Amino acid sequence: MRDTRESRLLLVLLVAIAFALITVDIRGGESSPLDGARSAAAAVFGPVENGVASAVNPVGNAIAAVRDSGGRSSQISELERENAQLKQQLGSKDATRARANELDKLLKTAASGQYRVKGAQVIAIGAAQGFSWTVTIDAGSGDGIQRDMTVINGDGLVGRVTTVGPSTSTVLLACDPDFTVGTRLEKTSELGFATGQGNRAMRVQLLNGKADVKNGDRLVTFGSQADKPFVPGVPVGKVIKVTPSSGDLTKTIEVQPFVGYTQLDIVGVIVQAPRKDPRDSVLPAKPTPAPTVTVTATPSSTPSASSSATGVN
Repeated sequence: MRDTRESRLLLVLLVAIAFALITVDIRGGESSPLDGARSAAAAVFGPVENGVASAVNPVGNAIAAVRDSGGRSSQISELERENAQLKQQLGSKDATRARANELDKLLKTAASGQYRVKGAQVIAIGAAQGFSWTVTIDAGSGDGIQRDMTVINGDGLVGRVTTVGPSTSTVLLACDPDFTVGTRLEKTSELGFATGQGNRAMRVQLLNGKADVKNGDRLVTFGSQADKPFVPGVPVGKVIKVTPSSGDLTKTIEVQPFVGYTQLDIVGVIVQAPRKDPRDSVLPAKPTPAPTVTVTATPSSTPSASSSATGVN
C-alpha cells in the first residue's frame, strides 16, 4: 500500500475502531456482544495455537533443562552420596547384628560349661611361625591371655593359644595337621585322640577297637592335666564315618567339626577352667523327632451294609 493521505486516515480509523471494540468488550464482561465472535475465533485458531505450542514447548523445556542442569546435577550427586551412606550403614548394622549373635552364642556356651572366657576378635589369618592353620586375635598378655589356653566360640572348639604378645595372640586351629586333642564320646565315654586334617574332617583314633560308635554320635574334649592346653567338655564335632575294624586294638572314625574354621570372627579364650567336668552339658540338645501320626480305617459292619442295601427299592 502506498503511503498517501487516504491510507493514513484509514489506519487512524482502524486503530480507533479497535480501541472502541476493546473498550466495549472489557465493559461488557461475560455479556459482551463480542463474546460470540471471540468464541468462533477460538474454535478456528485454537488448534493452530496448540500445534504451535506443541512444537515450541520441547524447545522451551530443553532450554529450561539446560538452565537447571547445574542444580539437578548437584541433587543427583547428593542423592548418590546419601544412597552410599545408607548402604554403608545397612552393611555395618548387619555386621554388628551378626557379631552380636556370635557373642550371644559364645556367652551361652561359656555359661553351660562354667568357663570364664575373655572375648576376642579374629584380626588376621596365618602367623610368622609358619603354621598352616592359625589366626591372630586382638587379645594378649595385657588381657590375661597365656600360652596353651583353650579357645572356643559359640559352636565349640576353635583351637589353643600358641604365642602371646602384649595385645595380640596366635591361635593354632583344631583343623591343623599338627593339632591333637583328647576326646570323649557322648554317653559311652569312649576315649580317643582327634587330629586335624585341614579342610577335611578330623581323624579320631578311639582307644577301644570294639567301641560301639555310629554316625551322628558327638564328641567333646576330654581335658588335659591342669586344664592346659584343653579344658573338658568343649564340643568337638559329630561322627560322619566309621572305618570297619579288622581286629585292631583301636578304631578310626571321621568327625565333622562343629566350628567353621574359615568363618571365624568372635572367639573366647578360656582363662579359668570349670570346677568340675561339665561332661555332655555343653552339647546342644538333640532335636526331638516329630511324632508320626497313623490313621487306621474302620471298616463298615456287614449287618449295617445289608440293611442299607435292603432298604433301597
